Amino acid sequence: MNVPLYIAHRYLFAKKSHNIINIISIISVIGVATGVMALVVVLSVFNGFDSLIASLYSHIDADLRIEAKQGKSFRIDSLSFEEVKQMPQVAVLAEVVEENALFRYRGKQHIGIVKGVSRNYTELTGLKSKIIDGNFKLWQGSQPMAIMGEGVAYYLNANLAHFDPVFVYIPRRGKSYSPDAAFIKKAIMPSGIFAIEQDFDTRYVITPVEFARSLLLYDSLTVSAIEIKLHPNANVASIKTDIERMIGDQYRILDRYQQNESLYRTMKSEKLAIALILILILIIASFNIVGSLSMLIIDKRADVETLKSLGASNSLIQKIFLFEGMLISIGGSITGIILGLITCWLQITFKLIRLEGRGNFIVDAYPVEVQASDMILIFMVVIAIGYLAARFPVRVITRRLIQRDSSDLAF
Repeated sequence: MNVPLYIAHRYLFAKKSHNIINIISIISVIGVATGVMALVVVLSVFNGFDSLIASLYSHIDADLRIEAKQGKSFRIDSLSFEEVKQMPQVAVLAEVVEENALFRYRGKQHIGIVKGVSRNYTELTGLKSKIIDGNFKLWQGSQPMAIMGEGVAYYLNANLAHFDPVFVYIPRRGKSYSPDAAFIKKAIMPSGIFAIEQDFDTRYVITPVEFARSLLLYDSLTVSAIEIKLHPNANVASIKTDIERMIGDQYRILDRYQQNESLYRTMKSEKLAIALILILILIIASFNIVGSLSMLIIDKRADVETLKSLGASNSLIQKIFLFEGMLISIGGSITGIILGLITCWLQITFKLIRLEGRGNFIVDAYPVEVQASDMILIFMVVIAIGYLAARFPVRVITRRLIQRDSSDLAF
């Protein structure tokens, strides 16, 4: 039997000679539990937003995207790309041509990005399911059609019922001394409006890849990027490595995270900053453990003398009170995790805390996603804080107490 742990357990739950020690011990557990619960809830909300954003971008981002490391375009008439297309894990391979453009519609202007895509683009993304007005139609017979983001449509004051074209302006490559010849201008009829994510919606107009090529004076084998959809359960990292080996080092291959790396990095930084702030609050709350242990050691001075008389070593006595502090931390962390999980379950089930401005957001309540890795990390951090908080008072106070008792016995 672990004697120090057994005695520490008895000390924690037994009635002390001074009620104030019981109260401080309870406050210590409550303080740790409150901080842990806040950590669980806040990190789970951040996880919820991460998953929400990832699900939104899954409608527009491919599993893999191939770009040229130098320049804005490249040709796909090499055997390497045919090999990529024939890979068994590749479900869809779409050609993409992108460029910054000026859009004009009935006197209104807006700067954004024209994105030309091949006919199989609907098989690659879920953009078709995000149409809020009109239809996802890239061709009307032989006539190219455009699908605008909701933000682009707002700035252009576009109305599909007017049957007016959108004029697309692209700077002409090379020098031009005539303002009229400085831009290539083409008209295209809008067929639909999509809404996915604000930043994407305010920038993109989707057109057939042939229309974008004609704007940029590209031939039929020139693209800005190749976007790839993989079969379900495919190993993205492994396939990415295989493709890199096939096509050489003159191309850049981006997975979904790398396509929006700055966004995900910002969200991770925010999550880390909030976690560090809450951990700091936990450290402050752990000072209650210092006070509780200090008073308990003084209260149990007679017990310490008895244990010393029975032959207990200094390290055994220190372990008793160290385990006492650890039990407070463990009790607070387990209680806090349970309360945090209950709070998350209530939010997921009943959507108790809603976002302000209902109807203006994709979700009407704060999204929550609990991850087991977060729970394990929180528990380990709290235990470490509890150990450090208990270590100092236990070593200092018990050592002084034992030395003073030894001096008294000497007299």
